[in-house]
Amino acid sequence: MHNRIRVGVVDDHPLFREGVVHTLQSATEIEVVGEGGTAQDAVRMCSSDMPDIMLLDVSMPGGGIEAAREIRRNFADVKTIMLTVSENEHDVAAAMQIGVNGYVLKGSSGPELVRIVRAVQNGESYITPALGARLLALSKPSVADTDRQPNAATLTHRENQVLQLLSKGLKNKEIALGLKLTEKTVKHYMTELMQKLRARNRVEAVLIARKRLDETGPILGTRL
Repeated sequence: MHNRIRVGVVDDHPLFREGVVHTLQSATEIEVVGEGGTAQDAVRMCSSDMPDIMLLDVSMPGGGIEAAREIRRNFADVKTIMLTVSENEHDVAAAMQIGVNGYVLKGSSGPELVRIVRAVQNGESYITPALGARLLALSKPSVADTDRQPNAATLTHRENQVLQLLSKGLKNKEIALGLKLTEKTVKHYMTELMQKLRARNRVEAVLIARKRLDETGPILGTRL
């Protein structure tokens, strides 16, 4: 079992790609295992180089979101991060809907990108903060779409406690430790939360959790 984070970088702009590769390789625990410029390169790399994480450009030939969808379908253990200039809400929503692990703008700094790669490898999800609120606004239901309305009022006290820790980006194992529960029990609560919040993936659940806690404040106490 390898200890280094194996990363593939796919972007059709060679100069930018070289900069990303150089940045990642400056971190001792990250190994860049392959480079490419198209969606086909990304899928092929997952098969031949077995990366832990793929960094994908949204607008590369073949489509970064299409590449991420194919990777999620055929290489479930490979995490995907979109690294892009696109702030288009529909691109962000499409990426989140297929379950990417991160959505990062190319204006991010090198050290920030390294931190995000580490966080995603550790099971966290990331979206550039400025895009988070816009994604939530985009996903708000219309009057005719009330079945998508988050049913947060029905959350139990324990589910609210899980929600508070989820909003901090904690993994299920860390939430379990914090609440003195088993990881299996936390997974059960997460399933219930995803349904009640009408969240399509963990990233959206985190965004909803943060918005809800901003509105209601932290949950106090430890009773069930």
